[in-house]
Amino acid sequence: MANIGFIGLGLMGRPMAARLMAGGHALFLHNRSGVPQELLAQGGTACVTRKEVAEKSDIIFTIVSDTPDVKEVLFGAAGVAEGLSPGKILVDMSSISPILTREFAARIEKQGCTYLDAPVSGGDIGAKAGTLTIMVGGPEDAFETVKPLFALMGKSITRIGGNGDGQTAKVANQIIVALTIAAVSEALLFASKAGADPAKVREALMGGFAGSRILEVHAQRMLSHTFTPGFRLSLHHKDLAIALDGAKRLQMSLPHTALCQEMFNAALAAGDGDLDDSALLKVLERLANHELGSSVATSDA
Repeated sequence: MANIGFIGLGLMGRPMAARLMAGGHALFLHNRSGVPQELLAQGGTACVTRKEVAEKSDIIFTIVSDTPDVKEVLFGAAGVAEGLSPGKILVDMSSISPILTREFAARIEKQGCTYLDAPVSGGDIGAKAGTLTIMVGGPEDAFETVKPLFALMGKSITRIGGNGDGQTAKVANQIIVALTIAAVSEALLFASKAGADPAKVREALMGGFAGSRILEVHAQRMLSHTFTPGFRLSLHHKDLAIALDGAKRLQMSLPHTALCQEMFNAALAAGDGDLDDSALLKVLERLANHELGSSVATSDA
């Protein structure tokens, strides 16, 4: 049994921490809005500061919203860095800038500790089921130490390379997911406006080459117009901003990513940032003047 710290107990962090406790580990918890009662009932210990979490833990996990949030959690007043002692491992599972991740890792290493960046994919469904995809950057020995803990939270666990490489893999993942959400939205909306049953079209496509996890999960949310967040649209918008900033630094073009980001911009402007990222559909519905699933009379068939 390990003494584990966990900071960030939102939509993703809460079930991830619960799975670590179910695996028999002692958890020291901190969350900006307070530690959920369900985790305390499961045996978790609430800590007043991030520093306290680090002092009491051998391995500290963090999962928060954005790069500035990670910086504050690690290096702000009463932050993790103040509570570290040599030999501890910090695992950041947020989705943030690969470039700044390398800077954070270097600062942590100067304190005699090890840093792993380990962003995840799979949404709240994967977090609850323990089937997340975990993409890791950092030293191999630290990865092997933490791997049994990763296995409690995820099904696909891959060390990509050095610090920052896990975040780079996550950026690539978010590009693919965003573009696929847009493609599925367009395809089902086209089918619906043409007069076909979009649910039946989805059923047919699931058995062919167009089948995907997005078509399985996100398309169902689109068909039912149920956009309770599994992953908030505003966070996906943030991830594409990281991708486009990286592309600018690398002097390369990501034209489809840029176009998709413009659609996310429109969704945010419409007030949909707190909805699931599948709500990107609503932007395309407005452009088509058609709601998915509504009947349309066709002029010829």
